[in-house]
Amino acid sequence: MAETMNGLKRTHYCGVLNESNIGQTVVVAGWAQRNRDLGNLIFIDLRDRTGIVQLAFGSSTEKQIFEKAAAVRSEFVLMAQGVVRERESINTEIPTGRVEIEVTDLRVLAKSETPPFEITDNTNVKEELRLKYRYLDLRRSEMQNALMLRHKIVKCARDYFDENGFWEVETPILIKSTPEGARDYLVPSRVHQGKFYALPQSPQLYKQLLMLSGYDRYMQIARCFRDEDLRADRQPEFTQIDLEMSFVNEDDVMAVNEGFMKKVFHDVLGVEVKTPFKRLCYDEAMERYGSDKPDTRFGLELVNLSDLLVHCEFKVFAGALAAGGSVRAINVKGAAAQLTRKEIDKLVEFSKTYKAKGLAYTRLTAEGESSSFEKFLKPEEVAALRQRMNAETGDVILVVADQDSVVFDTLGALRNHLARKLELIQPGTFDLLWVTDFPLFEYSEEDGRYAAKHHPFTSPKLEDVDKMVTDPGHCYAKAYDMVLNGTEVGGGSIRINDPEIQNKMFQALGMSQEVAYERFGFLLDAFKYGVPPHGGMAYGLDRLVALMLEKENIREVIAFPKVQNASELMTQCPSFVEEKNLEELSIAVTRREEE
Repeated sequence: MAETMNGLKRTHYCGVLNESNIGQTVVVAGWAQRNRDLGNLIFIDLRDRTGIVQLAFGSSTEKQIFEKAAAVRSEFVLMAQGVVRERESINTEIPTGRVEIEVTDLRVLAKSETPPFEITDNTNVKEELRLKYRYLDLRRSEMQNALMLRHKIVKCARDYFDENGFWEVETPILIKSTPEGARDYLVPSRVHQGKFYALPQSPQLYKQLLMLSGYDRYMQIARCFRDEDLRADRQPEFTQIDLEMSFVNEDDVMAVNEGFMKKVFHDVLGVEVKTPFKRLCYDEAMERYGSDKPDTRFGLELVNLSDLLVHCEFKVFAGALAAGGSVRAINVKGAAAQLTRKEIDKLVEFSKTYKAKGLAYTRLTAEGESSSFEKFLKPEEVAALRQRMNAETGDVILVVADQDSVVFDTLGALRNHLARKLELIQPGTFDLLWVTDFPLFEYSEEDGRYAAKHHPFTSPKLEDVDKMVTDPGHCYAKAYDMVLNGTEVGGGSIRINDPEIQNKMFQALGMSQEVAYERFGFLLDAFKYGVPPHGGMAYGLDRLVALMLEKENIREVIAFPKVQNASELMTQCPSFVEEKNLEELSIAVTRREEE
């Protein structure tokens, strides 16, 4: 039977004890990390969320306490009282490594079965097993530190925005479904038979209505939901640091958010970031880096070779240019020794995953030159190409020829891949920048129409208002994304506050007035009553935490995440429900037969 705490009350956390506590009688509590039984001496490492302290049992320990200590196993829950003393054998790897507790009272508050994996950092345990037993995985200090940092960021956000005049206002979780963009999660209504709520993909419309209501500055730590296929940096449910401001332009919003990031990095990591952040317009970002979220901690910038090769006879290049595409390249300086022909073949296969038909190359080594395409070019074309690429012995030039979208996607991904492979990025560096002036629309091949690049409430540049319907492909938005180390960590825009422009936006999206009113009638009605100019932004909290900790997978910074198929391995959700629950909702489920 487990013992009780009766008569004992914790006085200190394990990880805070140090030499200043020597001679003090303390009470600590936690989980047994390990038990080292040396016969006449027993040492137990006791762990709580602050760290580990060593419990010592020896010749002066009461026999009953000593025998109890000998029976302790990994993950037993203990409470111990004793006197802090200096350790004979110092452990410099932990903060408490100069002291230990000479135990006078030991309580076994709960026993544990042998866990399915050792509770330790730098574990090689498969993620599936860790997520199945997430409550054990969360005991690891690596996980606890991640969630502690997450907590600090949230606290920092609330403090900063409060100091800058923002009010935290909660918006609904059960909302109207407004299909535009990712799929909504739908929630059936028992009271309103046949009708559904949606879970919010963001608080977008509500925060705009708060600006219309005169709240001026709003923020929220908002839970959001999207029914979309998952990646390492996506979850079906996620958290946003959400904000909106009235009577502002892009510079105003960006200045407030630069201040926030400066405070977050200083207060949470002790890192100073320089403000203002550098800015790249969308077109420049794509031209130089092949991405609207460029990582500029390393070079490998794209170079346009199209004008040099417009008359070339190499069919791959000529065909791409004739079809309205481009020929672009990157120069991997000094990498010829590492990028052997075998490695380049791997890069060719990598490029094909981004729909490139191939990857042309030139390797320049001291032993000679090899190229997959230069023999098809005139000598003067080769010379011009190498000069523009600033090619030298030891370099590798990688070339993609295709439609711009394919060229940008391929070379943008390739430069990031090579930066990791060749270790071009210095660990512990943080690269913050803005990408601005996004296209207002993007063409959807699947739907055969233009869709909003961000969302249908993003304001166009004033000079593009008149061509929103007639020439949507050449309209730009008052939109901006904050990029951290090659990942979009937050984004926003100035919103439309003119009903006439909002109607033009719906028209450009192919949405009739009837459909627009059916989906957004409450907003359009509200717009009749005086809307201030307003704009805002939202951060992906999960991504921000992962990037600050330099984690590649956001599941490492979420307490109870979902896996690739949107299920949770620990609770085994989603699950079937009883028929009576479905009947109450007037829902019949037709289950597909197992294939």
